[in-house]
This record gives sequence, structure tokens and C-alpha cells, in this order.
Amino acid sequence: MQTKRFTKNDAGFVCGNCGFEVMPLIKTSRNHCPKCLCSIHIDINPGDRASDCKGLLIPVFATPDPQKGYIITHKCKKCGELRRNRAALKISAKDTLPDEQYDDEDFLIKLTVCNDW
Repeated sequence: MQTKRFTKNDAGFVCGNCGFEVMPLIKTSRNHCPKCLCSIHIDINPGDRASDCKGLLIPVFATPDPQKGYIITHKCKKCGELRRNRAALKISAKDTLPDEQYDDEDFLIKLTVCNDW
């Protein structure tokens, strides 16, 4: 029997790195701060909250993707694991969250040329 690899878990949170209050994304699961793009290493599979690590995941690189926008690669400062996650971009006027709740595109662009990890 195949196990489910994605669990929708879209709760708001306060960023453990910069303190920004992050709202739920509504259409998918949110796992990182839109300001500093940091996250906490709490998942084994997306949304399961099953990891015991709890280290700070810092963004180290972003890859442009024609279908998904940007894919952010995070590195855990505690265990060194690399994790990938889709950026949360404002795509259309139908996206109704305040602008500051969508990922910082200027930061994402800078991360596309950053390779110092």
C-alpha cells in the first residue's frame, strides 16, 4: 500500500527567523515566510509535521520553473538536509491575500544566482 506523501496543512504561523506573522495561503500548504523565505524543519513529507529536527531552514537557492514559478531550496542549519518547496507568488488579481503575504520576488531572483552553500 502506498503512503500519502502530501498532507494539506495550511495554518498561519509566526516566522521563527524574522518574527513576521504569516497568514494561511488558502489554496495550498504554506511552509515558509514570504519575507525572509525561512522555514522550520518540521516535515518529513510535505505537511506531515513528523520531523523531530526543528532546525531553521534557510533559503540557499531558487530555480525558475516555467510551470511552478520558482522552486526554493532550503538547507537546515541543524542537520544539513536540503529541502525543496514551491514559492508562493501572486499570480492574478484573484489572489486575495495582502501583497506582503506573497514571496518576495526580488529575493527569489537574487537566490537564482546565489550558489554559496
